[in-house]
Amino acid sequence: MTQMPQTPLLDQVQYPSDLRKLEDRDLPQLAREVRDEMIDAVSRTGGHLGAGLGVVELTIAIHSVFNTPDDRLIFDVGHQCYPHKILTGRRDRIRTLRQEDGLSGFTRRAESEYDPFGAAHSSTSISAGLGMAVAAELDKTDRRVIAVIGDGAMSAGMAYEALNNAGALDARLIVILNDNDMSIAPPTGAMSAYLARLASGRTYMGFRDFGKKLTAYLGKKVDRAITRAVEHARGYVTGGTMFEEMGFYHIGPIDGHSFEHLLPVLRNVRDNAQGPVLIHVVTQKGKGYPPAEAAADKYHGVNKFDVITGTQAKAKPNAPSYTSVFADALVQEATLDDKIVGITAAMPNGTGLDKLQEFFPKRCFDVGIAEQHAVTFAAGLAAEGYKPFAALYSTFLQRAYDQVVHDVAIQGLPVRFPIDRAGFVGADGPTHAGSFDTAFLATLPGFVVMAAADEAELKHMVRTAAAYDLGPISFRYPRGEGVGIELPERGQILEIGRGRVVKQGSKVALLSFGTRLADSLAAAEDLDAAGLSTTVADARFAKPLDHALIRQLAAHHEMLITIEEGSVGGFGSQVMQFLASEGLLDNGLKIRTLVMPDIWMEQAKPEVMNAKAGIDRAGIVQTVFNALGRGRIVEAAG
Repeated sequence: MTQMPQTPLLDQVQYPSDLRKLEDRDLPQLAREVRDEMIDAVSRTGGHLGAGLGVVELTIAIHSVFNTPDDRLIFDVGHQCYPHKILTGRRDRIRTLRQEDGLSGFTRRAESEYDPFGAAHSSTSISAGLGMAVAAELDKTDRRVIAVIGDGAMSAGMAYEALNNAGALDARLIVILNDNDMSIAPPTGAMSAYLARLASGRTYMGFRDFGKKLTAYLGKKVDRAITRAVEHARGYVTGGTMFEEMGFYHIGPIDGHSFEHLLPVLRNVRDNAQGPVLIHVVTQKGKGYPPAEAAADKYHGVNKFDVITGTQAKAKPNAPSYTSVFADALVQEATLDDKIVGITAAMPNGTGLDKLQEFFPKRCFDVGIAEQHAVTFAAGLAAEGYKPFAALYSTFLQRAYDQVVHDVAIQGLPVRFPIDRAGFVGADGPTHAGSFDTAFLATLPGFVVMAAADEAELKHMVRTAAAYDLGPISFRYPRGEGVGIELPERGQILEIGRGRVVKQGSKVALLSFGTRLADSLAAAEDLDAAGLSTTVADARFAKPLDHALIRQLAAHHEMLITIEEGSVGGFGSQVMQFLASEGLLDNGLKIRTLVMPDIWMEQAKPEVMNAKAGIDRAGIVQTVFNALGRGRIVEAAG
């Protein structure tokens, strides 16, 4: 008799409450099904694959043991949250990941009650978890709080600040250190799993607490001496001395892909732990998908791909990416100037500094996920006569703003800031959009703030920054391909604070800052066709402004529009301040500032986001028509 195929376990699990009805012996099968579901989904949408594949068993184990969402589960960064989303009522939408109107690629409070804290930037989970743990204590509830943080995220100072505070408060917080890079401990086996179960058990924990109470009664000096001796001795076996010194009870390392290892430890900690606990779990990034396991980056971030072969879809570029143009220009300048050094915060590939590292390995520094340190480290190099290029994404530069102000700008140190991913970044949504760098840098005295209109301008700005020694200087450029313009052999040194007119007209002036120049030129064609003679200028600098250029545009045109892919308070605000202070608004000049809208714009393709923001070709033309009472674009076209 033919046996009917068994219903997949994943079809029986919509929420963690369903998962908790399964037997332990069923969980390996569920893990295989979750992994297959995730691979299929990401193959269609693209996204972060390797990290999620590495935490499938860990995610299932946590939801199986703890009473989520009442117990709070916080993922650091969010790259590893796809299995979590599949298990928390979002499986039916998992193929909308990072798409317009789809699921976020990160945990998000507005998306699910199972996402108690949004995560996109790194190293925040322990701090947030501590806040929730203290709130539970104040509310006198029995809620557990679990923060999952990767070994890379542990390189950031904020994580250690939180650990130190949690230890000092003796908070009831569970931190799971997901070590997927073998950077902290070697592979683990049966002995370490046995020690972890023993150390997390009621007998050991109870004896430890009794010992602390006894030695506290005998005296603080005796308490300190005995406690240190015991914990140092255990640290030699389990590797936990550092965390114990910070007040955490350390367990592990244990195999993060073994339910036999994970489940008893998590249950022991759930039932017995009263203070802060750190569980060290070793996982394999890309686990269960051979192409990811074999890849150097474990398929950290991928395009759509063929599940069978692992081959990723490659767009046929018409032009080099801005990042690669920057990287090649920096290598060129570094070849001619041995004082040039590069600094990246765990993003050598993303920023293009891997090319500098290839040619000049001793002059390129990856400081880990530590943007604050990166900036002050660069300041120290600049103070000694070197020319540091601290290459960061716009969204990550925000994390080091105090260091930019205090350690760089106030001291007038010539640190160079290449700012990648400026403007909308598409699928990564509002947490990764490069919105605010122009606004927060242009407010700082003595700062030079540039934006490249195209890839040739970017080469000019790399060379300009390399030659500029009078103070800090930045230049921004977007994600993705350039416009296909012919590149010069080497960039030119630009005159600081001087823009350029690229098309002359007489009625409307479009003053672009950055890569909105192409849309401005296209909009000018439409405006000319509508009888509105249009000038197009490339500002190049938000600080110092080209005062002569702005005066000329204001004096010889009826209307002036500034366009930028940045927030309110940026380039347009700088221009408005100058016009107002010079009295140039008193002659009836019509002026509009086109910026990214003052909202958190949701993920979509960048061209869709620019259209919604009204900073594309059509949006520029419509702004002019509206200001001049000409009606809608479609009416003008008719």
